Formats: sequence, structure tokens, C-alpha cells
Amino acid sequence: MTDFRPGGEPNAAGGGHHEGARELWVVRLGTMPYGEALELQRTLAAERIVGTIPEDLLLLLEHPPVVTLGRSAKKSHLIASPDYLRSRGVEVFEVERGGDVTFHGPGQLVGYPIFDLRRHRADLHWYLRQVEQSLIDALADYEIPAERNTGFTGVWTRGRKIASIGVHVRDWVTWHGFALNVTTDLSYFDLIVPCGIDGVMMTSVELEVGDSASPTVADCGSRVANSFGKVFCLEPVEVSLGTLTAGIT
Repeated sequence: MTDFRPGGEPNAAGGGHHEGARELWVVRLGTMPYGEALELQRTLAAERIVGTIPEDLLLLLEHPPVVTLGRSAKKSHLIASPDYLRSRGVEVFEVERGGDVTFHGPGQLVGYPIFDLRRHRADLHWYLRQVEQSLIDALADYEIPAERNTGFTGVWTRGRKIASIGVHVRDWVTWHGFALNVTTDLSYFDLIVPCGIDGVMMTSVELEVGDSASPTVADCGSRVANSFGKVFCLEPVEVSLGTLTAGIT
């Protein structure tokens, strides 16, 4: 395999291209089953580790309904029975990311940054705070006063949780990432104890902006990609999955 670059694909994520700037390759995947996206992440992370992929990636997508359990998840935090989950069409995966249990589904922007932290700062706590800041800045575009909640990872607004974060790192390359509720059916969170936090109330961009806007996952994706670029000092460039995978096969 040889290194490759997408070579001038349109920068639809926003901002003009600056020659010589380090890039953030933004890959929009539409709706993808969780298992397929998990294998894709692992493949791309392995290529980022060895340097075949020379730039950081941000995968943006939605999932069909799925509950994932991280390394510290407690089975008691999965409230619904397997039979009931199947009746709702909800898959369940145990995965290598940090954190407890969370839900992904339609109307939720899921982002998987595949970053080589050696090019930034080899510090996982710093990275988590940067991901939070990227989401906080993107939500400010909607005039949503987002913030951190001391002692927890993720993003809150007005005492309600709007985004969850859980990551995995190997050789300082990250995968897994964040889930930002945009127009998510929040009733699915009643099936779990979100992130293992008793009494947490979930919210969404749609609920927080009310009638003042009609947020979409695609629009949120563009704003989040721009925020990641600014926070991590990268130039967002949109790259198709076909172009990306063609360069590593």
C-alpha cells in the first residue's frame, strides 16, 4: 500500500483551502449500520497508525437504532430486556470504547474522529476536552449555551445532556467519538441509564432551538466539521469514502 491524498476534492465543509495547511478529511457516510461502521473505523485507524492515511479523519453519519456498551458499562444500566429491544428494532453491541452505555439512532449526528494525537498532543484528557469544545462551539451557532459538566465527559446545556463522548486510543490514534442529538427520538434513552448517570435528562438541538430553526443532521455536521477544524487547527476538506478506501487497497 502507498500513501495517498485526495488531491483537490471540494472543501464543502467550509473555509477556503490554504496551501500547506494540515487537513481534516471529512467523510460523510449517510446512514450506516453500527457493525459496518465499527469495522470501517478499525480499518481506517489501522491505516492511520501506520501512516498510509496521512491526515486526520472525521467520519460523520447516522445509525439505525443501536445501544452500545463501553468498557465500563454495567449490565444493570441496560434497562430494557433483549426481547423488548428486538421488538423495537434496536441492536446491542459491546465495544472497546471508554464509557458506559449509550444510544445511537436516526436524527443523531455521530462523529468518529480518527486522529493521530502525536501530531497534536499525546494526552487523552486534553483530546476529550477538545472534542467537547468543538461541540460547544458548533452549538453556539444555534445560540445554544452548551457547557461541560464537571466530573463527566460530554456536553450539557441548561442542565440537560445533549452530546455523549466515548473514545478508544491505540498508538495515540483515536476512534469511536461523539453522538450529538439533533432531531433524535429521545424516548429511546428510556431503555438505558444514559452514560451510567442516574437521573440524567437528555435533550436535542431541535428541542433547545424550539421554533426558531429547523436543524438537520447535515447542517449540524457542517458546523461540527468547521468547529473541529478551528479547535484542532486543521483545514476541513470533504473526501468521499470511495476515494479514501481506493487509496488504501
